[in-house]
Amino acid sequence: MKILLSAYACAPDEGSEPAVGWNWATTLGRHGHEVHVITRANNRDAIEAEYRTNPQSGLKFLYYDLPHWARWWKKGQRGIHLYYILWQLGAYLRARHLVRNVKFDYVHHITLGVFRHPSFMAFLGIPFIFGPVGGGERAPLRLRASFPWRGKLLDFLRDIANLIARFDPLLRTCLKRSRLILCKTSQTAQLIPRAYADRVRVRLEIGTAIVSVAPVPIVPAGDLRVLYIGRLIYWKGVHFALRAFAEFRRHHPLTSLTIVGNGGEREWAHRLADHLSLNDAVRWLDWIPHDEVPQLYKSHDVLLFPSLHDSSGNVVLEALSQSLPVVCLDLGGPAEIVTQGCGRVIVTKRREEPEVVTDLALALAELAEDSALLANLREGAVQRAREFSWGSVVSAVYGANSRSGYEMDAAALN
Repeated sequence: MKILLSAYACAPDEGSEPAVGWNWATTLGRHGHEVHVITRANNRDAIEAEYRTNPQSGLKFLYYDLPHWARWWKKGQRGIHLYYILWQLGAYLRARHLVRNVKFDYVHHITLGVFRHPSFMAFLGIPFIFGPVGGGERAPLRLRASFPWRGKLLDFLRDIANLIARFDPLLRTCLKRSRLILCKTSQTAQLIPRAYADRVRVRLEIGTAIVSVAPVPIVPAGDLRVLYIGRLIYWKGVHFALRAFAEFRRHHPLTSLTIVGNGGEREWAHRLADHLSLNDAVRWLDWIPHDEVPQLYKSHDVLLFPSLHDSSGNVVLEALSQSLPVVCLDLGGPAEIVTQGCGRVIVTKRREEPEVVTDLALALAELAEDSALLANLREGAVQRAREFSWGSVVSAVYGANSRSGYEMDAAALN
Protein backbone atom coordinates (compact mmCIF):
# COMPACT_ATOMS: atom_id res chain seq x y z
CA MET A 1 0.00 0.00 0.00
CA LYS A 2 0.93 3.64 -0.34
CA ILE A 3 0.47 5.52 2.92
CA LEU A 4 0.78 9.22 3.63
CA LEU A 5 1.78 9.62 7.28
CA SER A 6 1.34 12.96 9.06
CA ALA A 7 3.91 13.02 11.87
CA TYR A 8 4.61 16.45 13.32
CA ALA A 9 6.92 14.72 15.82
CA CYS A 10 9.19 12.13 14.19
CA ALA A 11 12.83 11.48 15.05
CA PRO A 12 15.12 8.51 15.78
CA ASP A 13 16.75 7.89 19.18
CA GLU A 14 14.20 9.91 21.11
CA GLY A 15 11.30 9.07 23.37
CA SER A 16 7.66 10.14 23.60
CA GLU A 17 5.93 11.54 20.47
CA PRO A 18 9.06 11.68 18.24
CA ALA A 19 9.61 7.96 18.87
CA VAL A 20 5.99 7.22 17.97
CA GLY A 21 6.20 9.03 14.65
CA TRP A 22 9.55 7.46 13.77
CA ASN A 23 8.67 3.89 14.71
CA TRP A 24 5.29 3.86 12.97
CA ALA A 25 6.95 5.15 9.81
CA THR A 26 9.86 2.70 9.84
CA THR A 27 7.73 -0.28 10.85
CA LEU A 28 5.24 0.37 8.05
CA GLY A 29 8.19 0.60 5.67
CA ARG A 30 9.62 -2.72 6.89
CA HIS A 31 6.19 -4.29 6.36
CA GLY A 32 6.47 -3.55 2.67
CA HIS A 33 4.45 -0.36 2.35
CA GLU A 34 5.51 2.76 0.50
CA VAL A 35 5.37 5.44 3.19
CA HIS A 36 5.54 9.19 2.60
CA VAL A 37 6.07 11.06 5.88
CA ILE A 38 5.28 14.74 6.36
CA THR A 39 7.15 16.04 9.41
CA ARG A 40 8.79 19.15 10.78
CA ALA A 41 11.92 20.47 9.09
CA ASN A 42 13.78 20.51 12.41
CA ASN A 43 13.70 16.68 12.33
CA ARG A 44 15.64 16.55 9.05
CA ASP A 45 19.20 16.41 10.44
CA ALA A 46 18.48 13.53 12.84
CA ILE A 47 16.55 11.56 10.21
CA GLU A 48 19.18 11.98 7.50
CA ALA A 49 21.99 11.10 9.92
CA GLU A 50 20.17 7.90 10.83
CA TYR A 51 19.67 7.04 7.16
CA ARG A 52 23.34 7.45 6.40
CA THR A 53 24.02 4.75 9.00
CA ASN A 54 20.91 2.56 8.60
CA PRO A 55 19.27 3.13 5.21
CA GLN A 56 15.77 1.74 4.73
CA SER A 57 13.81 1.44 1.52
CA GLY A 58 10.14 2.32 1.27
CA LEU A 59 10.34 5.62 3.14
CA LYS A 60 10.21 9.14 1.76
CA PHE A 61 10.24 12.29 3.90
CA LEU A 62 8.69 15.65 3.14
CA TYR A 63 9.85 18.38 5.51
CA TYR A 64 7.79 21.43 6.31
CA ASP A 65 7.94 24.21 8.90
CA LEU A 66 6.45 27.62 9.37
CA PRO A 67 8.66 30.58 8.45
CA HIS A 68 11.43 31.24 10.94
CA TRP A 69 9.90 34.51 12.06
CA ALA A 70 6.71 32.68 13.09
CA ARG A 71 8.45 30.33 15.52
CA TRP A 72 9.14 32.78 18.33
CA TRP A 73 5.74 32.27 20.01
CA LYS A 74 6.41 28.53 20.30
CA LYS A 75 9.41 29.02 22.62
CA GLY A 76 8.86 27.85 26.16
CA GLN A 77 5.68 26.00 25.07
CA ARG A 78 3.72 29.25 25.39
CA GLY A 79 2.23 29.08 21.91
CA ILE A 80 2.75 25.50 20.82
CA HIS A 81 -0.96 24.83 20.27
CA LEU A 82 -1.35 27.73 17.86
CA TYR A 83 1.94 26.83 16.17
CA TYR A 84 0.80 23.21 15.79
CA ILE A 85 -2.52 24.20 14.21
CA LEU A 86 -0.78 26.48 11.72
CA TRP A 87 1.80 23.78 10.99
CA GLN A 88 -0.98 21.32 10.26
CA LEU A 89 -2.60 23.75 7.87
CA GLY A 90 0.67 24.31 5.99
CA ALA A 91 1.41 20.58 5.91
CA TYR A 92 -2.07 19.95 4.50
CA LEU A 93 -1.44 22.43 1.68
CA ARG A 94 1.83 20.62 0.88
CA ALA A 95 0.03 17.30 0.96
CA ARG A 96 -2.55 18.54 -1.56
CA HIS A 97 0.21 19.00 -4.11
CA LEU A 98 1.65 15.56 -3.28
CA VAL A 99 -1.61 13.65 -3.75
CA ARG A 100 -1.96 15.02 -7.27
CA ASN A 101 1.07 12.96 -8.27
CA VAL A 102 0.86 9.95 -5.94
CA LYS A 103 -2.22 7.76 -5.54
CA PHE A 104 -2.33 6.96 -1.82
CA ASP A 105 -4.42 4.20 -0.28
CA TYR A 106 -4.58 5.90 3.12
CA VAL A 107 -3.57 9.08 4.88
CA HIS A 108 -2.82 8.50 8.56
CA HIS A 109 -2.45 11.16 11.27
CA ILE A 110 -0.11 9.75 13.93
CA THR A 111 1.43 12.71 15.84
CA LEU A 112 0.66 14.76 17.75
CA GLY A 113 -1.81 12.33 19.27
CA VAL A 114 -4.39 14.47 21.11
CA PHE A 115 -8.06 14.00 20.27
CA ARG A 116 -8.85 17.69 20.83
CA HIS A 117 -6.66 18.64 17.85
CA PRO A 118 -8.34 17.65 14.57
CA SER A 119 -6.18 16.88 11.56
CA PHE A 120 -6.57 18.77 8.30
CA MET A 121 -5.40 15.61 6.51
CA ALA A 122 -8.98 14.39 6.80
CA PHE A 123 -9.86 16.83 4.00
CA LEU A 124 -7.59 15.29 1.35
CA GLY A 125 -10.30 13.02 0.02
CA ILE A 126 -8.28 9.87 0.84
CA PRO A 127 -9.41 7.18 3.31
CA PHE A 128 -8.30 8.70 6.62
CA ILE A 129 -7.02 7.10 9.85
CA PHE A 130 -7.04 9.34 12.93
CA GLY A 131 -4.73 8.34 15.78
CA PRO A 132 -4.14 6.72 18.10
CA VAL A 133 -5.12 9.85 19.99
CA GLY A 134 -5.44 10.45 23.72
CA GLY A 135 -6.07 13.33 26.05
CA GLY A 136 -9.45 12.22 27.36
CA GLU A 137 -7.97 10.65 30.48
CA ARG A 138 -8.81 12.38 33.76
CA ALA A 139 -7.86 12.15 37.40
CA PRO A 140 -10.78 11.12 39.64
CA LEU A 141 -12.06 14.09 41.64
CA ARG A 142 -11.42 12.32 44.95
CA LEU A 143 -7.75 11.95 44.06
CA ARG A 144 -7.26 15.66 43.39
CA ALA A 145 -7.53 16.68 47.05
CA SER A 146 -3.75 16.89 47.53
CA PHE A 147 -3.03 18.64 44.22
CA PRO A 148 -1.43 22.06 44.55
CA TRP A 149 -3.99 24.82 43.84
CA ARG A 150 -2.49 25.35 40.39
CA GLY A 151 -2.95 21.66 39.60
CA LYS A 152 -6.58 21.70 40.68
CA LEU A 153 -7.26 24.68 38.43
CA LEU A 154 -5.43 23.22 35.42
CA ASP A 155 -7.18 19.86 35.68
CA PHE A 156 -10.55 21.63 35.96
CA LEU A 157 -9.78 23.64 32.82
CA ARG A 158 -8.65 20.46 31.06
CA ASP A 159 -11.96 18.79 31.90
CA ILE A 160 -13.84 21.76 30.45
CA ALA A 161 -11.68 21.70 27.29
CA ASN A 162 -12.44 18.01 26.78
CA LEU A 163 -16.18 18.59 27.12
CA ILE A 164 -16.13 21.54 24.72
CA ALA A 165 -14.05 19.59 22.19
CA ARG A 166 -16.94 17.20 21.59
CA PHE A 167 -18.89 20.10 20.07
CA ASP A 168 -16.02 21.52 18.00
CA PRO A 169 -17.35 21.56 14.40
CA LEU A 170 -13.86 21.08 12.94
CA LEU A 171 -13.21 18.03 15.14
CA ARG A 172 -16.63 16.55 14.34
CA THR A 173 -15.95 16.99 10.63
CA CYS A 174 -12.56 15.30 11.06
CA LEU A 175 -14.21 12.39 12.86
CA LYS A 176 -16.96 12.16 10.25
CA ARG A 177 -14.35 11.90 7.49
CA SER A 178 -12.31 9.27 9.39
CA ARG A 179 -12.43 5.69 8.21
CA LEU A 180 -10.92 4.60 11.53
CA ILE A 181 -10.63 6.46 14.86
CA LEU A 182 -7.92 5.01 17.10
CA CYS A 183 -8.00 6.00 20.78
CA LYS A 184 -5.17 5.27 23.19
CA THR A 185 -7.50 4.50 26.11
CA SER A 186 -11.13 3.71 26.77
CA GLN A 187 -11.42 7.05 28.61
CA THR A 188 -10.64 8.94 25.40
CA ALA A 189 -12.89 6.62 23.38
CA GLN A 190 -15.83 7.56 25.62
CA LEU A 191 -15.43 11.22 24.60
CA ILE A 192 -15.88 10.49 20.89
CA PRO A 193 -19.45 11.46 19.90
CA ARG A 194 -21.77 8.48 19.68
CA ALA A 195 -22.42 9.06 15.98
CA TYR A 196 -18.88 7.85 15.21
CA ALA A 197 -18.61 5.10 17.82
CA ASP A 198 -18.65 2.31 15.22
CA ARG A 199 -15.32 3.57 13.86
CA VAL A 200 -13.56 3.70 17.25
CA ARG A 201 -10.93 1.17 18.33
CA VAL A 202 -8.87 1.34 21.52
CA ARG A 203 -5.22 0.91 20.57
CA LEU A 204 -2.11 2.20 22.29
CA GLU A 205 0.31 3.89 19.92
CA ILE A 206 3.53 3.01 21.72
CA GLY A 207 5.74 -0.02 21.20
CA THR A 208 9.10 -1.38 22.20
CA ALA A 209 12.13 -2.98 20.63
CA ILE A 210 12.67 -6.05 22.79
CA VAL A 211 16.29 -6.59 23.77
CA SER A 212 18.01 -9.56 25.34
CA VAL A 213 17.62 -9.09 29.08
CA ALA A 214 20.17 -10.63 31.41
CA PRO A 215 18.83 -12.19 34.62
CA VAL A 216 18.78 -9.71 37.49
CA PRO A 217 19.74 -10.94 40.99
CA ILE A 218 16.83 -11.06 43.41
CA VAL A 219 17.34 -8.82 46.42
CA PRO A 220 17.15 -10.20 49.98
CA ALA A 221 13.65 -10.54 51.43
CA GLY A 222 12.40 -7.25 52.85
CA ASP A 223 14.71 -5.08 50.77
CA LEU A 224 13.41 -3.44 47.61
CA ARG A 225 14.90 -0.92 45.21
CA VAL A 226 12.02 1.24 44.00
CA LEU A 227 12.22 3.49 40.95
CA TYR A 228 10.07 6.44 39.84
CA ILE A 229 10.69 8.08 36.44
CA GLY A 230 8.59 11.01 35.32
CA ARG A 231 8.17 14.73 35.36
CA LEU A 232 7.73 16.21 38.81
CA ILE A 233 4.27 17.60 38.15
CA TYR A 234 1.09 17.03 40.09
CA TRP A 235 -0.74 14.69 37.69
CA LYS A 236 2.22 12.32 37.36
CA GLY A 237 1.50 11.25 40.94
CA VAL A 238 4.96 11.74 42.45
CA HIS A 239 3.24 12.75 45.71
CA PHE A 240 1.38 9.41 45.72
CA ALA A 241 4.68 7.62 45.15
CA LEU A 242 6.36 9.42 48.07
CA ARG A 243 3.48 8.84 50.48
CA ALA A 244 3.14 5.18 49.52
CA PHE A 245 6.88 4.64 49.83
CA ALA A 246 6.91 6.25 53.30
CA GLU A 247 4.08 3.97 54.44
CA PHE A 248 5.82 0.91 52.98
CA ARG A 249 9.19 1.84 54.51
CA ARG A 250 7.87 1.85 58.08
CA HIS A 251 8.01 -1.95 57.96
CA HIS A 252 10.87 -2.25 55.43
CA PRO A 253 13.57 0.17 56.59
CA LEU A 254 16.24 -1.19 54.23
CA THR A 255 14.37 -0.17 51.09
CA SER A 256 15.29 2.77 48.84
CA LEU A 257 13.60 5.01 46.28
CA THR A 258 15.19 6.67 43.24
CA ILE A 259 13.27 9.55 41.66
CA VAL A 260 14.32 10.58 38.15
CA GLY A 261 12.81 13.73 36.69
CA ASN A 262 12.29 17.45 36.95
CA GLY A 263 9.35 19.76 36.59
CA GLY A 264 7.25 22.61 37.87
CA GLU A 265 6.39 20.92 41.19
CA ARG A 266 9.97 19.91 42.02
CA GLU A 267 10.13 21.99 45.19
CA TRP A 268 6.69 20.76 46.22
CA ALA A 269 7.89 17.15 45.92
CA HIS A 270 11.08 17.85 47.86
CA ARG A 271 9.11 19.51 50.67
CA LEU A 272 6.82 16.48 50.86
CA ALA A 273 9.79 14.11 51.07
CA ASP A 274 11.23 16.23 53.88
CA HIS A 275 7.88 16.23 55.69
CA LEU A 276 7.76 12.42 55.42
CA SER A 277 11.35 12.14 56.75
CA LEU A 278 12.51 10.39 53.58
CA ASN A 279 15.65 12.39 52.81
CA ASP A 280 17.97 9.54 53.80
CA ALA A 281 16.08 7.00 51.66
CA VAL A 282 15.39 8.94 48.46
CA ARG A 283 17.92 9.63 45.71
CA TRP A 284 16.98 12.47 43.34
CA LEU A 285 18.23 12.53 39.75
CA ASP A 286 17.17 15.45 37.55
CA TRP A 287 18.13 13.76 34.31
CA ILE A 288 20.22 10.90 32.92
CA PRO A 289 21.36 10.24 29.31
CA HIS A 290 18.92 8.15 27.30
CA ASP A 291 21.48 5.39 26.71
CA GLU A 292 21.95 4.96 30.49
CA VAL A 293 18.26 4.39 31.23
CA PRO A 294 18.35 0.58 30.63
CA GLN A 295 21.06 0.21 33.27
CA LEU A 296 18.91 2.20 35.69
CA TYR A 297 16.04 -0.26 35.19
CA LYS A 298 18.39 -3.19 35.78
CA SER A 299 19.61 -1.77 39.08
CA HIS A 300 16.09 -1.57 40.55
CA ASP A 301 13.37 -4.06 41.43
CA VAL A 302 10.08 -2.30 40.69
CA LEU A 303 8.81 0.80 38.88
CA LEU A 304 6.33 2.77 40.97
CA PHE A 305 4.33 4.90 38.53
CA PRO A 306 1.05 6.23 40.02
CA SER A 307 0.26 8.65 37.19
CA LEU A 308 -3.28 10.01 37.21
CA HIS A 309 -3.91 10.67 33.52
CA ASP A 310 -1.07 9.50 31.28
CA SER A 311 -2.41 8.74 27.81
CA SER A 312 0.31 6.20 27.02
CA GLY A 313 2.95 5.46 29.63
CA ASN A 314 6.15 5.03 27.63
CA VAL A 315 8.21 4.57 30.78
CA VAL A 316 5.97 1.67 31.82
CA LEU A 317 6.62 -0.20 28.59
CA GLU A 318 10.36 0.57 28.76
CA ALA A 319 10.50 -0.82 32.30
CA LEU A 320 8.67 -4.02 31.35
CA SER A 321 11.00 -4.57 28.41
CA GLN A 322 13.89 -4.52 30.89
CA SER A 323 12.15 -7.11 33.14
CA LEU A 324 11.07 -4.55 35.72
CA PRO A 325 7.58 -5.11 37.21
CA VAL A 326 5.32 -2.06 37.48
CA VAL A 327 2.95 -0.82 40.18
CA CYS A 328 0.47 1.73 38.79
CA LEU A 329 -3.10 2.98 39.05
CA ASP A 330 -6.04 1.79 36.94
CA LEU A 331 -5.98 5.04 34.98
CA GLY A 332 -4.84 5.94 31.47
CA GLY A 333 -2.30 4.11 29.34
CA PRO A 334 -0.46 2.28 32.14
CA ALA A 335 -3.69 0.47 33.04
CA GLU A 336 -3.95 -0.71 29.42
CA ILE A 337 -0.46 -2.21 29.63
CA VAL A 338 0.07 -3.64 33.13
CA THR A 339 -1.52 -6.95 34.15
CA GLN A 340 -1.32 -9.17 37.23
CA GLY A 341 1.32 -11.16 35.39
CA CYS A 342 3.76 -8.26 35.20
CA GLY A 343 2.87 -5.96 38.08
CA ARG A 344 0.04 -4.61 40.18
CA VAL A 345 -2.77 -2.23 39.15
CA ILE A 346 -4.41 -0.33 42.02
CA VAL A 347 -8.15 0.33 41.85
CA THR A 348 -9.16 4.01 42.21
CA LYS A 349 -12.89 4.08 41.51
CA ARG A 350 -14.88 5.62 44.36
CA ARG A 351 -11.82 5.53 46.63
CA GLU A 352 -10.17 8.24 48.71
CA GLU A 353 -6.47 9.16 48.56
CA PRO A 354 -5.43 7.38 51.81
CA GLU A 355 -6.95 4.12 50.57
CA VAL A 356 -5.11 4.32 47.25
CA VAL A 357 -1.82 5.22 48.95
CA THR A 358 -2.17 2.27 51.32
CA ASP A 359 -2.83 -0.14 48.45
CA LEU A 360 0.25 1.14 46.63
CA ALA A 361 2.28 0.52 49.79
CA LEU A 362 0.81 -2.97 50.18
CA ALA A 363 1.71 -3.81 46.58
CA LEU A 364 5.33 -2.85 47.28
CA ALA A 365 5.30 -4.93 50.47
CA GLU A 366 3.97 -7.96 48.57
CA LEU A 367 6.92 -7.81 46.18
CA ALA A 368 9.45 -7.16 48.93
CA GLU A 369 8.31 -10.14 50.96
CA ASP A 370 7.93 -12.72 48.21
CA SER A 371 11.08 -13.19 46.11
CA ALA A 372 9.45 -16.00 44.08
CA LEU A 373 6.61 -13.68 43.10
CA LEU A 374 9.08 -10.96 42.18
CA ALA A 375 11.00 -13.39 39.97
CA ASN A 376 7.77 -14.48 38.23
CA LEU A 377 6.76 -10.90 37.62
CA ARG A 378 10.16 -10.20 36.08
CA GLU A 379 9.58 -12.96 33.55
CA GLY A 380 6.01 -11.79 32.99
CA ALA A 381 7.23 -8.24 32.38
CA VAL A 382 9.31 -9.24 29.37
CA GLN A 383 6.53 -11.48 28.04
CA ARG A 384 4.06 -8.61 28.28
CA ALA A 385 6.47 -6.20 26.60
CA ARG A 386 6.79 -8.59 23.66
CA GLU A 387 3.07 -8.12 23.03
CA PHE A 388 3.86 -4.46 22.37
CA SER A 389 6.66 -4.89 19.89
CA TRP A 390 6.43 -2.24 17.20
CA GLY A 391 5.57 -4.90 14.64
CA SER A 392 2.66 -6.11 16.77
CA VAL A 393 1.37 -2.59 17.44
CA VAL A 394 1.33 -1.63 13.76
CA SER A 395 -0.01 -5.01 12.64
CA ALA A 396 -2.95 -4.62 15.02
CA VAL A 397 -4.11 -1.79 12.75
CA TYR A 398 -2.82 -2.70 9.29
CA GLY A 399 -2.91 -6.49 9.58
CA ALA A 400 -0.47 -9.25 10.41
CA ASN A 401 0.49 -9.77 6.78
CA SER A 402 0.82 -6.24 5.49
CA ARG A 403 1.73 -7.26 1.95
CA SER A 404 -1.26 -9.40 1.10
CA GLY A 405 -4.03 -9.52 3.69
CA TYR A 406 -5.43 -7.31 6.42
CA GLU A 407 -7.07 -8.41 9.65
CA MET A 408 -8.50 -6.91 12.83
CA ASP A 409 -8.83 -3.15 12.46
CA ALA A 410 -8.06 -3.45 8.78
CA ALA A 411 -11.55 -4.81 8.29
CA ALA A 412 -12.80 -1.34 9.18
CA LEU A 413 -10.52 0.18 6.53
CA ASN A 414 -12.17 -1.62 3.62
